[in-house]
Amino acid sequence: MNFKKYLFMGAALMTLSFFAACSDDEPETPNNQETPGKEDPDEPEEPEDPQTPVSLADQWKNSTTVTWPADTVINLTEHYEVPEGKTLIIKEGAQIIASTEGVGVNHVAIEFTVNGNLYCEGTEEKPILFSIPEADRTSDNIFAGLWGGIVASETCEEMLIDHTIIEYTGGQVIEGSPAATNGVYTAGDDAYPQITTNNINGKYVITNSILRNGWSDGIYLMGGEAIIANNLFAANGYDGAEAVNVKAGCKVDVAGNVMFSPNTNGLKLSSSGQSETRGQALIQAYNNTVINAGWRRDGEKGGCIYVEKNALANVFNNLLVNCKFRAMTPSFDIPNDPDEGYADNSVIDYNFYASGSQKSDIVYDGEDESGVAYAWQGYNYAHEDYNTGVVDVHSVIATENDLKDPKFVNFPINEVGLTDYVYNDAWDFHLTAGSPALTGACNGSEAFSTPYFSTTGLVLEGTGKTYTSPEVQAHFGAYGE
Repeated sequence: MNFKKYLFMGAALMTLSFFAACSDDEPETPNNQETPGKEDPDEPEEPEDPQTPVSLADQWKNSTTVTWPADTVINLTEHYEVPEGKTLIIKEGAQIIASTEGVGVNHVAIEFTVNGNLYCEGTEEKPILFSIPEADRTSDNIFAGLWGGIVASETCEEMLIDHTIIEYTGGQVIEGSPAATNGVYTAGDDAYPQITTNNINGKYVITNSILRNGWSDGIYLMGGEAIIANNLFAANGYDGAEAVNVKAGCKVDVAGNVMFSPNTNGLKLSSSGQSETRGQALIQAYNNTVINAGWRRDGEKGGCIYVEKNALANVFNNLLVNCKFRAMTPSFDIPNDPDEGYADNSVIDYNFYASGSQKSDIVYDGEDESGVAYAWQGYNYAHEDYNTGVVDVHSVIATENDLKDPKFVNFPINEVGLTDYVYNDAWDFHLTAGSPALTGACNGSEAFSTPYFSTTGLVLEGTGKTYTSPEVQAHFGAYGE
């Protein structure tokens, strides 16, 4: 039997192709000759359909673990759910293709719900793909929000997303959306991120992956312990949203990521939702490279890093390139308030703000706007949410006459438009010899700079492996030389 390709069709049906082999013991009969003394047998009836359809839900009837093999192609025309207490393993090269037609007469965006556990085990050579039909993967659809992304509910205990591409998400949450029915998002108010988590006791590892082309956030963490490392984020957010958005109930290391053109911030770190049962958000964010953040968003809410509502965040050794503003800490004069303000044990410092010389082609000007048109201008703007004297005291900050070019191997820092969002695979954000971003960063020995999961790591029982966060690197950004 050949199980190399599974195809899910129609109302979430799985079609398996079977191939029967001839037995070596069967005697051969010459063509067009009768066997002496033996009547011709009746011709077997051809089955009406040589393929046997199996409903997607039937996979779980007699199994707690289902594996989608390498190079599987799955076409989803209905919402998909990994049931509570059960496990789905997706192997390298698999493609999960969501119909852009949605579900039902209201065309509800297809959602991939994880109530159990999910392990996406892609490789560098064969990444897993969550996408839409190839003909719909166009530049015009980058922010079209054509399906609903992965939603790990409050019963999802573990999730691994490794060497996986997730794209063209951001469908609107409406009445009939599973996330609305389950109380994860609000119908009419929210759009789907690429990845959502909602279990404060869950464990999540998201590494070596690409999260691109979505109406909403790249990752929206509402709970759990997590490692978010060595990923590429590109074109996250149409008229708001961030690459990584963290809320209360999370303990997370965010490191070694490249974030290109998030609508608002590369990192929005908040303890929103903190309560007696949902603890303070704890974040270590280091050695990330953020480019072109904030220019597609009106107002002055963000454009780089935004730390609010009592999140305890240590943000350091990050390389911020052509972003609209510096790190913001709104209501920093109301310290340690669970509802707002700045957690004063946080360290947001030792970051590198680089600027090109180009002007934004969109300049928001007016009574409630900054009028900022250049990255260097935004870095030196008198913003009310810059906690001067506390935040970025030791950071390197570009000025009009000293743009602090980090000297990337291949990125035209003075040419790429500040509002551009289409990622070029030829870019290389490694630093060349002599780059000013190679020196002046923390070396990892500082008390505040210890990642949460670099030593003990996160153990995922489903894989039997311990995953560790990257060590702190004594340079700015995701890559050194």
